[in-house]
Formats: sequence, structure tokens, C-alpha cells
Amino acid sequence: MTESLFQKEDQYFFRTYKRLSLDIVRGEGAYLFDRLGKRYLDFFGGLAVNALGYDHPRVKQAIQRQLEKYIHLSNFFVMEPQVVFAEKLLNITGYQRLFLTNSGTEAIEGAIKLARKWGGANGKSMLYGLTNSFHGRTMGALSLTERPKYREGYEPFLPNVGHIKYNDVRDLRSKVGEQTLGIVVECLQGEGGVNLMSHEFAEELKSLRERYGFLLIADEIQSGVGRTGRFFGFEHFGLSPDIVVIAKAIGGGLPLGAFLGSEKVAGVFTYGVHGTTFGGNPVACAAGIAVLEEVVEHGLMRRAAEIGNVLAGMFLELKNEFSSLVKDVRGFGCMLGIELSREGQPVVESLQERGILVNCTNATVLRFLPPYIVSRDECETVVAELRSALLSL
Repeated sequence: MTESLFQKEDQYFFRTYKRLSLDIVRGEGAYLFDRLGKRYLDFFGGLAVNALGYDHPRVKQAIQRQLEKYIHLSNFFVMEPQVVFAEKLLNITGYQRLFLTNSGTEAIEGAIKLARKWGGANGKSMLYGLTNSFHGRTMGALSLTERPKYREGYEPFLPNVGHIKYNDVRDLRSKVGEQTLGIVVECLQGEGGVNLMSHEFAEELKSLRERYGFLLIADEIQSGVGRTGRFFGFEHFGLSPDIVVIAKAIGGGLPLGAFLGSEKVAGVFTYGVHGTTFGGNPVACAAGIAVLEEVVEHGLMRRAAEIGNVLAGMFLELKNEFSSLVKDVRGFGCMLGIELSREGQPVVESLQERGILVNCTNATVLRFLPPYIVSRDECETVVAELRSALLSL
């Protein structure tokens, strides 16, 4: 990246991102290429967005076909790409209704509104998130997100929103009651360090929902759309949420999100109570149709499970070899985390020098979010370079 570009970025933007020192000019498959021609194997794929990798032909073709028709219509119009996308998604998931958004955090906001509307009609007002979660940067999403690093300086937050300790059954029992409107869960906490919900906690959630009748709301922004080898991450935990939020991978790289509702909430929204200007953009929906076809109909979800098992097995071998450095390996499919006994950022930087791109989250967890198309050879390359990086420590 030229020095002038760095300088202009620093001059023009609010300083919210710590950019990588890479000038990427194109992507292909699981690889990114910089201006000097160096190739990088990308194993955090647009933070879980690029599930099909880069330059996927069917996604590009779908986008190009829609570009030739129209790029935008207001939501006063019925749009074929929206309807086809919705039909496919609801048929795959079994949900009754959906609302299309531009992003995950906007979908979280819509899910909060849907839950509040339902709660007002049913005499329930208290909404809970789980500790160590992350749901987005808007005020409603931050109200649900407990972690101080995201919340400090933005107070006050939404009223009647509390937090339950993740995987703490006693805390769950002590806070839930007749006034509980809903609980928002990440069964696999992405930003929190690829933490998995315990079987005991999931079972207690089901039991308490049966007793008190609150809504279970699943944040599947990062773990959904086949990333874990199943369409939704909560399927690994035996849960059946009333509302599900998705985004990231669903748009094939374009801004697209949604919240889906079961029969329990299907009639809550009426004309004019919620809306969006750009949500469900027809070009993004065309890309989303191609994503759904590739992930479900053409077997990439199954591929994510298979290659994820291979990669997890390789990581477990590293854990045995570097038992003092590697504390844990966890996750499903193409959503895996390696928890280290020390800060992870030096390992991330070492891997970048070796042509491997990964991400560190929650300070000590290396997060791997590869595209579902990665090969065994590419996984072996990542593991070999990671082994060298750990040896250098």
C-alpha cells in the first residue's frame, strides 16, 4: 500500500479501525493478492462473510444478471429477487416470516422491536443477553452486549435489558420469571472467543421457556448459513428459537441480513410498524439466492462440516504437541478457535508474514473462519505455518 494511501486513510476517516498493512487488489478462491503480487491464504474470510471465497462465479453471475434489470426499488414494490430469496430461506429453515435488512446489527434491532411488540401484548417486558456476547454496534445491540470494551461511554442503554452469565445455570434460574420477555443467545460466541453453550445450559433454557413462555432469540450472524456444518449453529444444541437473526455469509459479500420468526411471532408486525430503505436490496438478494443454492443444494454446508473436522483434528494434534501454549481447541465446521495461554496477536502477525491471514479475538483466541471451499492441502499449509509460528515462540 502506498504511503499516500495510508496518510489519506488516516486523514479522512474516524480512527475506529486498526487496518492491516496490506494493499489488497484482488481475491480468488481462498486467496487474497496484494499490489506486489504476494498471495495470502485467507482463513478469516471477511470476518465470516466470504463463505464461498472470493470471485465465486455463480455469485458474480447472479449479481450481473440483476444489475442489468434494476439495482434498487423502494419496498413499496414487490421484487422478484426478494420473494425467491425469502421462499428458499424459509423452506430451508422452517420459519414462517422474515424481514430483510442490510446488516446483522440492523437485524438485531428489528428482532428487539419484534420481541418488544410481542411482549407488550403478552405482559412481558424484561429482555436478557448473555455475558461475553457480541451483537453489534448500534444502541439496542450494545444494550444486549455485556462486554465493557464495547459499552463504555455510550450509556444510558435500553431499559429493561439485563445479562445472564454464560453457561451459568444458577444465574439463569435466578433471573428468569413471568416478566421475562426473551433471551438473546449466541450458542457459539464468535467475538467472545468461539465459546460453546453447555448442554446443561441449553437444556435449562428449554425447560424455563416451557415454564414461563418467553421468546428465545438466536444470534446466528456469524455461525449461521452452514458455517458450522449445519444451517444454524443452534442445531448442535437442540434448541428451536422463536426468532433467528442472520447476516454476514448470506449476501455473498454484499450487505444483506434478516430476522426470521416462528409461528409464535408471525402475526406481530402489521403494516407500517417497521421498515427499511435499502434492506433486501435486489442485487444483494440475487447474490443471496446463489449463496443458498451453493450452501444447501450444491453441498457446501456438508463440505464445511467435513473440512472443519479435518482442520479441527490437525489443531488437536498441535494442542498435544504444544501443550503449554495451546489450552483448547473448540468449535464446529468452519468456525474454530484455538485458545492460547498467552496473547494471540504476535501469532497472528507471524502468520501474516508467512502468507496466512487469521484473526485474534478476546485477546488469546485464534479464530479461524475459512471459506467452505478450502482444500485439505490448504488446511495443511495453515497448520504447518501455525506450527512454525508456535515454535518461534
